[in-house]
Amino acid sequence: MVLIYTHKITKRIQYIFKFYFGQLLGLEFKFTSDIEFFKASQGIKISYARKPIIGNEIFFNCAGLLFETGVEGQELGFFKYDGQTVFYPVYDKSSALPYDMFAAAFFLLTRYEEYLPYMRDKFGRFDAKESVSFKQGFLHLPVVNLWAEKLKKIIKERYKNVQFVERKFNFTPTIDIDSAYSYRLKGTVRTAGGFLKALMKFDFKEILERFQVITGLIKDPFDTYDLQLRLQKQYDLRPIYFILLGDYGKFDKNIPASSRQFQTLIKSLADYAEVGIHPSFDSNRNNEKLKVEIERLSKILNREITRSRQHFLMLNFPHSYRNLINLDITDDYTMGYASEPGFRAGTCDSYFFYDLDLETATKLKIHPFTVMEGTYKDYLYLGAEESLTRIKKLIDQVKAVDGTFISLWHNESLSNSKRWIGWQKVYEEMIKYALAEGRNV
Repeated sequence: MVLIYTHKITKRIQYIFKFYFGQLLGLEFKFTSDIEFFKASQGIKISYARKPIIGNEIFFNCAGLLFETGVEGQELGFFKYDGQTVFYPVYDKSSALPYDMFAAAFFLLTRYEEYLPYMRDKFGRFDAKESVSFKQGFLHLPVVNLWAEKLKKIIKERYKNVQFVERKFNFTPTIDIDSAYSYRLKGTVRTAGGFLKALMKFDFKEILERFQVITGLIKDPFDTYDLQLRLQKQYDLRPIYFILLGDYGKFDKNIPASSRQFQTLIKSLADYAEVGIHPSFDSNRNNEKLKVEIERLSKILNREITRSRQHFLMLNFPHSYRNLINLDITDDYTMGYASEPGFRAGTCDSYFFYDLDLETATKLKIHPFTVMEGTYKDYLYLGAEESLTRIKKLIDQVKAVDGTFISLWHNESLSNSKRWIGWQKVYEEMIKYALAEGRNV
């Protein structure tokens, strides 16, 4: 049992210490603000305060963030320590670390900076380049997990017999179904429009392909589901699918939810994998649409829907998560950037959403993803080979801390056609590398 002294036990302290000690280190712990009780207790003693309490405990000098309420501008004070960029410096020389790792982790996990004013991208999102992680050059590192390793080492040096939880690396592939088919099941108007658009571009190859698909002569290029199932069985994967069921719009162009064949596809995916909702772009402006979309998927599968990932990774704090909570979503997989790979929340572990406006930990579990194929292709303009090299480096970072590597792919990028030539190989090589034994960091 770890006894933690702090002069004020706040909800923020309870939240972040539970994440570190309970989840990442697997240690039982309790808090006290009673100095005499703390002095008299035996076992592992840690103080999180402005100064040491008894002098022989492990002392962490605190910054002020975890004792505050509300959201206000922060003086982060970045500096280098032990080869890493850290922040929230503390100045008591008896502190086990010269920075407040608990405040820093809370800042990252809660996405504190996304509650503050920022410049939105063209879709209204918080862009990676606005983040302190990108600006300070550590977006590619699961820094919260790395700080947990430092915490473990500090405790182990003082208390030799302490036993930590045994962590294991995990890999979870996820696939978004933004457009189940390229040409099939689009309806008469959209199909005619597609032919006309291709004709105006003199793209006779697409006209021929579209005709052959519609007449059943060849397979639709986005129909990569047999391949996905083969890989799932071959590598014993546990994928999660997120299905877009929004009404047709500028950014929501899937098959109509009323299509029986589309519904059959969704049911077949659910026979072999977990399936969640992919809330439409327009649902971010209209919570009633989100409710309708979740109900559509629930009706198709005849089961409760508890998983989600926002289409276009539309995530606005705290409203997006509050909307999901109100509709009984328990697990969300949106935490990541479209424009840059890496660790948006500084961690490769799942954690519970903390609502800063309400100052409370919620029951919504956030599952951060690390890479999306579209990031490399459409934002960084990299080819398949260079993208795979970079993906492997991020897998190494997750393996080094025995975390969970979550990838985000789309059915269309597995088509190995047009702009996605070569990316089917990237996907399978990523799987092989993730599942390979050993670490390279």
